[in-house]
Amino acid sequence: MSPQNNVPIATLQDAYEHALVANVHPAAWQNPKPADCYQLVIVGAGPAGVAAAKAAAALGARVALIERHLIGGTCLNTGCVPSKTLIRTSRLYAEMRDATHYGALTPDDIRVDFAAVMERVRRVRSHLSRGDSAARLTALGVDVFFGNACFTGTDTLTINDETLCFKKAVIATGARPHIPPIPGLREAGCLTNADVFKLTELPRRLLVIGGGPLGCELAQAYCRLGAHVTIVQDKPLFLGREERDAAQILSDAFARDGIEVRLNTDVVAIRVENGQKLVDLVSDDYRNTIAVDAILTGVGRSPNVEGLNLEAAGVDYAAGNGIRVDDFLCTSNPHIYAAGDVCLTYQYTDTATASARIVVQNALFHGRERLSALVIPWCTFTDPEIAHVGLYVREANRQNIPVKTFTIPMHDIDRAVTDSEDAGFVKIHVRERTDQILGATIVARHAGDMINEITLAMVAGIGLRTLARVIHAYPTQAEAIRQAADAYNRTRLTPRIRSRLRRWLARSAP
Repeated sequence: MSPQNNVPIATLQDAYEHALVANVHPAAWQNPKPADCYQLVIVGAGPAGVAAAKAAAALGARVALIERHLIGGTCLNTGCVPSKTLIRTSRLYAEMRDATHYGALTPDDIRVDFAAVMERVRRVRSHLSRGDSAARLTALGVDVFFGNACFTGTDTLTINDETLCFKKAVIATGARPHIPPIPGLREAGCLTNADVFKLTELPRRLLVIGGGPLGCELAQAYCRLGAHVTIVQDKPLFLGREERDAAQILSDAFARDGIEVRLNTDVVAIRVENGQKLVDLVSDDYRNTIAVDAILTGVGRSPNVEGLNLEAAGVDYAAGNGIRVDDFLCTSNPHIYAAGDVCLTYQYTDTATASARIVVQNALFHGRERLSALVIPWCTFTDPEIAHVGLYVREANRQNIPVKTFTIPMHDIDRAVTDSEDAGFVKIHVRERTDQILGATIVARHAGDMINEITLAMVAGIGLRTLARVIHAYPTQAEAIRQAADAYNRTRLTPRIRSRLRRWLARSAP
């Protein structure tokens, strides 16, 4: 039992946890003898740091990679990998309960074995940890160090009393969960993504504070695993960045799952009485109290800049916003760059690895790759998923860019209907009077996979007119993209063109 939570937290490491640690922070690891001078030193071995190390080593650079905790960072250990593993199991339980919708019999006794669910999370995480293990990185030519890095100058740092000299450095220390300053929260105890995957028993009543991607994903997953879940969001809808019709579809899905949603509601105080957490909520002038067994916070992340002695390195930063970089990801020290969540607005694994590739080119080869040139998709892995790339209409309007939108509801797509997954839409925005794709939002069961086609089209400069010529395998849900392209092509048939076509057909008739 954790002293800060009234829910059991795993303390005993099983075989999967031992295997994970053996890969990402071996107990008997001995740091190598430092080279005289490294061409690239990377601080932080999350997705950005590992990607930068592998890319630089493959190009022949002498690279040192420093990690104070676990290789793989948030993504492998406490983020993407465990959360998506948990989500998949929770989706299976939801489908079993809804079996009659698919013409099947609902099992008589559906029992959630939460211990087995979490064991699978640990097994998958352990398996994937092999890909970027300390041993494998070393075999690729990377000098892997474990310990706390501290800059001692503009081109030096120390690690466990050893000094490393570098020509260029990358700071990729990531970010950690932000704990909101709610009176009584720290005393009552709360879960974050850092420890929610260590649970050994399912909380009977779970409060999720925050309606961002993390909060929405885990709220739905834990609800489907059997917890009574309440989401509290201080705004009118969750997923504030997304288009309102997309968030509304998810809101309807939450209602079907049985999630209690409190919008326009603030958590003002928390206290513990008789072993349960009492949470005071205020919505407008209405105040009430709910009792829960566990609280999960998902209200943002704080960049990890503490303890690095960035002042000695001449690197500008702000505690809440992270390291300041230019469009080339260079810091105020021309020899030091940053990548990943410690400096980026969009804190996604794919963006972190993309920023790492930019840094390697710019730091080692005098490249001029720009962060602003990236086309960045993202996805919230709820059911249905919500994916987006490029501009929203509101952003285009602010920039005075004329936009035309083509929307295809998923209930018009054969495969979505046959799969009983017809909630959602594909919405593609183009510059008016052209087929240039400016952005897209997809709400669908497989939106995260579908958005990649549109992202590729945007990167390659392919317009909707060309996408209409792409034959999509039938029946697939991605056919909605082709139908949106077909809708664009129909707008090119102006009344004048239609009149000419009719005259042509009349002349050619026998």
